[in-house]
Amino acid sequence: MLLSQMKHEGGVAVVCREPGAAGRIVRNAGGVYELALEAADKGRRLADVITDHGLGDTVDLARVYESGDLLAPIIHLHPANLHLTGTGLTHLGSAATRDAMHKTLAEKDKETLTDSMKMFRMGLEGGKPAPGKIGVQPEWFYKGNGATAAGPGQPLVSPGFALDGGEEPEVAGIYVVSSTGAPFRVGFALSNEFSDHVTERINYLFLAHSKLRPASFGPEIRLGPPPADIRGMSRIKREGKVIWEKPFLSGEANMSHSFANLEHHHFKYGLFRQPGDVHVHMFGTATLSFADGIKPEAGDVFEIDCPDFGLPLRNPLSIAKEEAVTIGVL
Repeated sequence: MLLSQMKHEGGVAVVCREPGAAGRIVRNAGGVYELALEAADKGRRLADVITDHGLGDTVDLARVYESGDLLAPIIHLHPANLHLTGTGLTHLGSAATRDAMHKTLAEKDKETLTDSMKMFRMGLEGGKPAPGKIGVQPEWFYKGNGATAAGPGQPLVSPGFALDGGEEPEVAGIYVVSSTGAPFRVGFALSNEFSDHVTERINYLFLAHSKLRPASFGPEIRLGPPPADIRGMSRIKREGKVIWEKPFLSGEANMSHSFANLEHHHFKYGLFRQPGDVHVHMFGTATLSFADGIKPEAGDVFEIDCPDFGLPLRNPLSIAKEEAVTIGVL
């Protein structure tokens, strides 16, 4: 089952559908967030809650997308209560790209592992623990909150001081925290974990700076477990023409960590178990246009496509003017 949200009659409508089928509006649903909290607080499956609400009018989601009326698949009334976070070096093909970015001239000994390779090896050795066991913790980073979440079709805005703005095609877990402080996974969605790779390459300690950028996810949330082997395409279009395209792989068959291990090491912090909060946690990638020497330009469109997750995620690149920030003194 796939869930999305759209503008409808001056408000928001939740759209439910099976892959390949037309969408249907969920009756009496204020939003995916409200439905998810209802399920979490009642201890019920979200699909069953949707069935109880019932389905109404049929909608053509592709046409809604083209009209600009498709929204992020989950939102929070208070943007500060939606958290964008992620993990890196989690995919079997990700280490080589990251290692090449972070090597320095001082590292002449081929037997000396960079911090990236050390972290990757830790994941290979302990990222998929047996059920009930806790594995090694991954690299983790903070991206922002609901104020920096871009909906499908909306621009990813690179700040004026940025040195680069490039896509990262990923799968994200979508979560709500119940009124008792228990995290629940709503489902999985495509995401563009937009980052500044030039800044990151200067020094690995700039990783935190490079990740403080907008991100997009959706357009649809896939309920239930994801496929073990996820295969999609990431591309960049310039003036309607594809200038770069490459397959991306995800899913546990292509990862050094299990989803359960990554979830544990995020939600083990009480900070991330605040009642009513929403979390969009991005699980990493091994595919970057930056690694192929591509420099996106304003107006380029990032497209991440994987049929298992419904409609493709598209976002144009926008570059903001650099602004002076004045710090007042009280």
